[in-house]
Amino acid sequence: MKSIFLNKNISRRVESGHPWIFKNEVNTGKALDAAAKAGEVVEVFTFDKKFIGTGYINPQSQIIVRLLTRDKTERIDDQFFVNHIQQAWHYRQKIGYTENCRLIFGEADGIPQLIIDKFNDYFVIQTLALGIDVWKPAIVKAIEKIFEPKGIYERNDVPVRELEGMEQHKGFLSAEFDTNIIINENGMQFHVDIANGQKTGFFLDQQDNRRAIEHICKGADVLGVFCYTGSFEISAAHYGAKSVLGLDISQNAIDMSNKNAVLNGLETVCKFECVNAFDVLKIWSKEGRQWDVVMLDPPSFTKSRATIDKAIAGYKEINLRGMKLVKPGGFLVTSSCTNLVQPELFLDIIQMAATDAKRKIRQVVFNSQSADHPVIRGQENTHYLKFLIVQVM
Repeated sequence: MKSIFLNKNISRRVESGHPWIFKNEVNTGKALDAAAKAGEVVEVFTFDKKFIGTGYINPQSQIIVRLLTRDKTERIDDQFFVNHIQQAWHYRQKIGYTENCRLIFGEADGIPQLIIDKFNDYFVIQTLALGIDVWKPAIVKAIEKIFEPKGIYERNDVPVRELEGMEQHKGFLSAEFDTNIIINENGMQFHVDIANGQKTGFFLDQQDNRRAIEHICKGADVLGVFCYTGSFEISAAHYGAKSVLGLDISQNAIDMSNKNAVLNGLETVCKFECVNAFDVLKIWSKEGRQWDVVMLDPPSFTKSRATIDKAIAGYKEINLRGMKLVKPGGFLVTSSCTNLVQPELFLDIIQMAATDAKRKIRQVVFNSQSADHPVIRGQENTHYLKFLIVQVM
């Protein structure tokens, strides 16, 4: 196995546990002498030849190595993926995720840039770096061995792959099957289009948070903004909301939301409209319209630190408008799904929005993503979702 060596004068971030090694942390005098190929497994050492770990390399990427193990005796082979996927499954079962879950959450499960979502007997895979894409056949075999799935599909139609020199694509990794499936969650059912839906087809990371709205929605008039396929809105109706209005700019999302309402027998409670949320919230605020509960689940407003200021402005603006639509004593439910906006900053943004809206708020719930998406301290990419409920006075 080929080796690379870290520079002497760098932080101890990698030695302390972080799995990413950047190009500027590598001793170029020694790093390329073995001519390691992109996607190849290499050993990593400190400048004075102390073993750090084993991982995959891609000289084209700014993150030149991602570590898979720090055990010098552990081999990276097909059995490695069987073992680690099995360990991840045991963890999910132990904490109560047995039907639908994020089975592998990349770095948080020790397999960087691998995503596996489990929808009952169907599995969706994303291999987001070249070094893990090489092992896709082994990953598929491991899933087949452990679960005997009804189907496996890959959703590698994501731009981040291009940074690794890979093409975007999607398709079957098993025999073909109907990619429109139905899952159960919190006593409800949802249609999931795993071939064409956003990400892997359904936002599993909010499944615990959807339970958190139960008590505030009972008997309430509820507005849901950026509803996507209506999971929060259906949940609000399921928990006893008097009326629910969901908004999204995508007609396909609205059509799926209506299907989900019918699937759960809630079509008389839930209504969905295809509109631009930023426009209508401003108009409705001027008209004085208000709801008992307003729920905001916007997309990520930035993928880059270069546009973080625009993201902050976007989150502040949408929450400002949302608060103005909440009846005094009602509740705002709001989220942010970018790791570039850390929890304290998100809370600051909400407070700034409240100040500008001239409304007093008090925190009811502040959560992260569901526990099947584990958070590793010091690894920002594993701690991305912020979920907040506040009472708006």
